[in-house]
Amino acid sequence: MRRDWGFIKDPLYGYIKISQLEREVIDTAPVQRLRRIRQLSGAEYVYPAATHTRFEHSLGAMYLAGLICDNVPLGLEEADAEMLKLAALLHDLGHGPFSHIFDPILIKYLKKTHEDITVWLIRESEVKEILSAQLDADKISRLAVGALRDKERPFLDQVISSAFDVDKMDFVARDSYHTGAEYGYTDMFRLIYTMDVINNSLAVSSTALATLEAFLLARLESFKTIYFHKASRAAQIMLVHALEKARHELNLTSFTTVEDYLALDDYHVWHQLKRCKQSEPIIRDLERRKLLKCAFETTLYTRDAVVTSIFTKESVREHLEEEIASTAGVDPDDVSIDVPSLPSVPYSHSTEEPMDVPIAFDLGNGKKEIRRVGELSRVIDVLRVYMNILRVYTPEQHRRKVKEASERVLGNLPSETKLSY
Repeated sequence: MRRDWGFIKDPLYGYIKISQLEREVIDTAPVQRLRRIRQLSGAEYVYPAATHTRFEHSLGAMYLAGLICDNVPLGLEEADAEMLKLAALLHDLGHGPFSHIFDPILIKYLKKTHEDITVWLIRESEVKEILSAQLDADKISRLAVGALRDKERPFLDQVISSAFDVDKMDFVARDSYHTGAEYGYTDMFRLIYTMDVINNSLAVSSTALATLEAFLLARLESFKTIYFHKASRAAQIMLVHALEKARHELNLTSFTTVEDYLALDDYHVWHQLKRCKQSEPIIRDLERRKLLKCAFETTLYTRDAVVTSIFTKESVREHLEEEIASTAGVDPDDVSIDVPSLPSVPYSHSTEEPMDVPIAFDLGNGKKEIRRVGELSRVIDVLRVYMNILRVYTPEQHRRKVKEASERVLGNLPSETKLSY
């Protein structure tokens, strides 16, 4: 079935070999649109080279899925291996303009995620026609979001969505490369080459435990230095506000066809936001790097019910924003509480992350024993500590007043919290 077409040059992996079918899917409008969706919108205000796109990340995820097919004993027929690679290629197809920054708009007003849009685009666009000539497009749409639910082969979903899936392996390395943060280097090849399938699930060899630790630590460091960087988040908050203000005028949530949605890329929406009266002042500030400032920050290590509600309930955060604004004597629109659990944050770190990875021990005579990584690694066990960061942002001229108001309003949080300003 597979007919090789050629190669694509990638800065991380060298040459990525692609088949004729993969090339045809890559050349569709939905996939090519990913060239116009930045991977880390907002990060370029901190890391000037962080202008890479969802397109190259998708190619990288497809490459790693192929590497797993070639080196891990999955027992896949050629057609299933191609299905897995194409699912990895298409896993981010549904991202809106500015990537995760558009997620709160989708969730709040349409009750949909970008994964829902991914499934919709694969099933309703030209992608389906091309896939259906050789494969099952419906299965690929579900596998692309880690929801195939194949009871006999759960490892298929795990390649796409798990603690060490191809999405995370690529974006941690790629985002680190383009930002220059240098926290994301992990020997992912050793991780892949030592993987195994035990009881139809992916497992990491005990010989690669140190590599797995390095990977999970890289994810944590990337979260702190890239995805939740103060200035980067300031730019992202401003973009969310601009999208909210322009939502009706630009019909951002009234799309009904694939073509309508595909028109929503970074270039088009940025241009429209500049022309919209409500959002233009925010875009003007962004173009001059006049960012919101962090007036208050606290790192929380507690599961107190009040604290949890701040991170999980928008209504609670809105109430606190209003109280802080009233105390500071500023407009409520000038106070924003930012937490890692918001949909616009690409990756958050907490104990909810699935880090209990199966570790395979070779007992000899073809026998293997599975143990949970939490039993074996003190490093990974420490990463389970409940940790969340809360910040309050405001325009620079209100920074002092909002800082003092935030300290008064949020100063009665449980004593287990650790505060830093």
